[in-house]
Amino acid sequence: MPLREHVPLAPYTTLGLGGKARYFVECGTEDEVRAALAYAAERRLPVYVLGGGSNVVFLDSGFPGLVLRITVGGMELRDGPSPEVRAGAGVDWDTLVRSVVERGWSGVECLSGIPGTVGGTPIQNVGAYGQEIAETLVSVVCLDRETLERRAFTREECGLAYRDSRFKRADRGRYVVLEVTLRLARDRTPRIRYPELQRAVVGLGGLETIAPTEAVRLVREAVLTLRRSKSMVLDPADPNTRSVGSFFTNPVISAAAFADLEKRWKGIPSFPADGGVKVPAAWLVEQAGFPKGYRDEGGGAGISTRHALALVNLGGTSAELLALAEEVRAGVEKQFGIRLAYEPEVVSLPFPPPSRSR
Repeated sequence: MPLREHVPLAPYTTLGLGGKARYFVECGTEDEVRAALAYAAERRLPVYVLGGGSNVVFLDSGFPGLVLRITVGGMELRDGPSPEVRAGAGVDWDTLVRSVVERGWSGVECLSGIPGTVGGTPIQNVGAYGQEIAETLVSVVCLDRETLERRAFTREECGLAYRDSRFKRADRGRYVVLEVTLRLARDRTPRIRYPELQRAVVGLGGLETIAPTEAVRLVREAVLTLRRSKSMVLDPADPNTRSVGSFFTNPVISAAAFADLEKRWKGIPSFPADGGVKVPAAWLVEQAGFPKGYRDEGGGAGISTRHALALVNLGGTSAELLALAEEVRAGVEKQFGIRLAYEPEVVSLPFPPPSRSR
């Protein structure tokens, strides 16, 4: 097991921020993951499991334990009436999306261009433009950090909700995702839920006169075009992409709370959501006085010039970025009475080492 010491974490994140990991290891197989966890447990080291680094903020002080980066590869595409794809947790997410879209299979085309790896998608219940992993997930295979045994979860057992799952709540930090299986659809024209995406699709010719397989490819093209226009597709030449994408989730409030909000703020945009009304966080941020291009006092962090939800590293520190996040969150709460939730994970405290029970 190629264990390294005092490894800078910034190069392993899309933000390009973070101090050093005391220990760092990359694991490409289940046995390597098991060995790394056993090593940490024997030495009582806290462990942080890292994927593509697109949804995490490490502190400038780094991580005092073992950072275990998952690189488990392999992808199997199973054709049939309801085609499936099984992929290792370390597979690049957009590589999977491109592979199934090229075959004309639908179900994840709206998730095109999202950075990160496959293993993070069920943990976060990744979603965009009205589509979520919850719609296609079949199963997740994990390694239990407490017993070092393999365990599989069905979609229903994952407890998926808006940007949430059991892996973020009751079982936070307990399981390491090894592989994910999705079930797609064939010969089905994609359903477009967001007006913005609908306009982009129409601009490319629309879906009415083309076959479903071509429609899936066109939707992917439209999504990538939209994401690039907002600097939401990784590009080393674009400083706006030194972010974690959306830093805040869209709040879901009750219908009564929204009705009260609408009385004070005419024209506030909204979308229906399970159990309430979803309000665009980007709108709240801008209306609270934080426009695109806003920078903190020191200039080390700012808001993307193309998207109000993307907090960008402008050559500063994690502390500066998090201070800006808190400034924005406080401003929105003061203006609207809504406290925004972070979408990325801030690794602010050592994760406890797993107990070893057999």
